[in-house]
Amino acid sequence: MTSPVTVEFTGARSGDGPLTWGQRAIWRLTEWLPPGDPYFNMPWVLPVHGKPGLPAVLAALARLLARHDSLRTTWIPGHLAGDPAGLVQRVAGQGGLTVELIDAAGTRPRILAGEIAAELAAKGFDYAGELPLRCAVVMDGGRPRALAFAFTHMAVDGRALDVIAGEWPRLLAGEPLPPAAPQPLDLAEEERSPAGTARCERAMRYWRAALERMPRPLFATPPGTPEEPRFVKLGMESAALGAAVTGLAARWEVSTSSVLLGAYASLLSRLTGRGTVALQLIVGNRHDPRLAPMVATLVQDGIFVLDVAPGQPLADVVRAAHRGVLAAYRHARYDPAAQRALIEETGAPPTAYFNDVRAAAGWPNLPRHPAPGRIFPVGAWPEVDAEVFCTVGPATHTCRLDLLADTALLPRESIEATLGEVETLLVAEEST
Repeated sequence: MTSPVTVEFTGARSGDGPLTWGQRAIWRLTEWLPPGDPYFNMPWVLPVHGKPGLPAVLAALARLLARHDSLRTTWIPGHLAGDPAGLVQRVAGQGGLTVELIDAAGTRPRILAGEIAAELAAKGFDYAGELPLRCAVVMDGGRPRALAFAFTHMAVDGRALDVIAGEWPRLLAGEPLPPAAPQPLDLAEEERSPAGTARCERAMRYWRAALERMPRPLFATPPGTPEEPRFVKLGMESAALGAAVTGLAARWEVSTSSVLLGAYASLLSRLTGRGTVALQLIVGNRHDPRLAPMVATLVQDGIFVLDVAPGQPLADVVRAAHRGVLAAYRHARYDPAAQRALIEETGAPPTAYFNDVRAAAGWPNLPRHPAPGRIFPVGAWPEVDAEVFCTVGPATHTCRLDLLADTALLPRESIEATLGEVETLLVAEEST
């Protein structure tokens, strides 16, 4: 390791303002955690292609910081009227980011950068006193080869990282880019406008109707004896599943995400003993073209309710899921305080979740002869704010599914069986 360098930046503006809905949604989740917990930190790596020198890389990093207000933001206690978070987002007009320079020393630079990114993300951020990112440059042979980052989820979400990755080659080459707009302060102002208020009211009417249809509790049968730790997550990687889902999505003219969601909802209906399935979806909120290139956190929960009849053909379930998920996406931007008040009024929120974190619509790197899946443990926790949580992972060469469950409701062997059944169900359906 050599001496760190400071990347000086100057942005187009500075100022204070209320939090956006997305920032407030993430902040509420951080309040579940002890101070300094790194759960909502995001490690990340950017490669440095070609032969740019260190000055060019640092200049590109300075342009990135100047370009996106969210990367120059801190969150401080404030007294803005009507902000339930009690925070102000403060955008710095100028400042410096300390960047470590680390020699690869015979290690593959991108692998080392991934390890460094994990280390940088292992410590919680000081939201009020620290920029929302940390960075190190991995050097090899005197040249920069990769950047290791840790971001706080208060500043970015997964799609924002995709935006940065898309801009990075042009930033590195010194090419001009179109203005980055809107910025979080703009979005916060828009959300407090009459149009924002009307959007929130429409979303809450949709949520109310969904919550009133939702069965309570999630499982019709009483809980049993849980494991210790109580919440267990298993994962499955199956290229065969990815190939089957790709074929079914084309046949049924829906997205691959809808195929997986429909299959999950169908199995969940049987597992819970409920003819109606209610899920919270993690929605990226980038279907609005204005927000698609925004570097910020826009993620909020959507609500999805689906009726599943006994013996209903899977194609019908999936098509209904596809229609329902589009409605959920349209109503997933709202004031989190209004959503919490509605949930308190109507009862508990859904405790089953579905989250598709893929950037691509499918799996572009599936092998020629897709192999069946393997199931493996991922982790276990004493407490989780969900009873069942299915995640579609970002891998492009295989379909990665993770299923977390409360073992008092779904024992470990049932979690494993359910993952296997998703594969069996969809592979068999695709072959008919």
